[in-house]
Amino acid sequence: MDQTRHLIVGGGASGLAYANFLEGDDYLVLEADSELGGYCKTVVQDGFVWDYSGHFFHFKNPDIERYLLDRMPADEVCSIQKLSKIVFGGTRIDFPFQKNIHQLPQQDFIDCLYDLFFKEEAYGTGKPAHFEEMLYRKFGKGIAERFLIPYNEKLYACSLKKLDVDAMGRFFPFAETADIVRNFKRPDNGSYNDRFTYPRGGAIQYIRALAKDLDPTRICLGERLLSVDLATKVATTNRRQIAFEHLISSAPFDKLLAMVGWQTSTPLSSNKVLVFNLGFDRKGWDDVHWVYFPERQFSFYRVGFYDNIFATDRMSLYVELGYPSEAVIDVDAARAQVLEDLAKAGIVQEHQLVSHHTITLDPAYVHITQQSQALVAKSRGALAARGVHSVGRYGGWTYCSIEDNILEARALAQTLAVAHGRRPIDG
Repeated sequence: MDQTRHLIVGGGASGLAYANFLEGDDYLVLEADSELGGYCKTVVQDGFVWDYSGHFFHFKNPDIERYLLDRMPADEVCSIQKLSKIVFGGTRIDFPFQKNIHQLPQQDFIDCLYDLFFKEEAYGTGKPAHFEEMLYRKFGKGIAERFLIPYNEKLYACSLKKLDVDAMGRFFPFAETADIVRNFKRPDNGSYNDRFTYPRGGAIQYIRALAKDLDPTRICLGERLLSVDLATKVATTNRRQIAFEHLISSAPFDKLLAMVGWQTSTPLSSNKVLVFNLGFDRKGWDDVHWVYFPERQFSFYRVGFYDNIFATDRMSLYVELGYPSEAVIDVDAARAQVLEDLAKAGIVQEHQLVSHHTITLDPAYVHITQQSQALVAKSRGALAARGVHSVGRYGGWTYCSIEDNILEARALAQTLAVAHGRRPIDG
């Protein structure tokens, strides 16, 4: 039987980061796919560079950014000042919606401002029970029903009554009433990703940076974890059995529970996202990086413009559509509808589609509920006590950034090193 101290399940950012911050080389990385990256993969086709979805990086920790850049070719990464818009009522307004209601048509503006001012009178000041109620109580009916509710329902593909109040954490653009009114005269649309970075070769360049210093003989592509015996600490894959001391998994948490044989009465749900990467014969909108579409008349919830990041001369888009996890998708029909809706929005105007690529992300956005948070916290603790550590966006069943995943992996590597009396690698 093969054996390793650190069995790393998943060759995405979390798993590779953990391997980077280990002292020594007693590890194996199992990746079920034929290449590394997880969802952070890049497609180069017909002169277009697309990711599996829009992966734009906004580092808060200079040391993490430097760690990656030091392992990449010089001048590989573009630094971009974000330009994002919202299409509503046939016009484009600045993001976030709630701070730019003064840019709306007059009656929409009046309704939003009135409902914002009298929101406590309408909804009270008590603690909201779910995400949708929080939106009404924080912003009033006008803002909630024009953007925040329809957009997030399109994204999550579920009722927002199902989600926890804090389902989006620090990524939700909160604003107090005074901030909203002040923005009418003194624009300040700052957010966590005002500036973002993006590699010229696509997001896969960050994955290659994480893999650069790893031993390629310890990376096992096409090897899928099937089950884990917690009592004997033996993992079974589609190729062999492997004894481990620590198993670090970035697999979706519900799948990990199934692999260790744990039953639960609390369902973990998520949506899936259909992504169309579309290449056209010439430029389109040139003053925006991504656009939000809350209105039901459009099938998609977001469109991003790679060509405005790379400064290329042909329009290159990613288009995202949210679906329930159980939905059966007719990809050809969805693509036809997307092209029709892009024309309706004025993005496509006599353009010719010259290249396209499709990927379905499943899971995409997890549904964070009070029940899911309690289950995940309790189960992760119990698994960790048995040498199994679940990390990453899907391993933690949460909403976070790739930088968060790298930080979590580094912290876990350091914690386990200290527990075994070894010196952690700071990175």
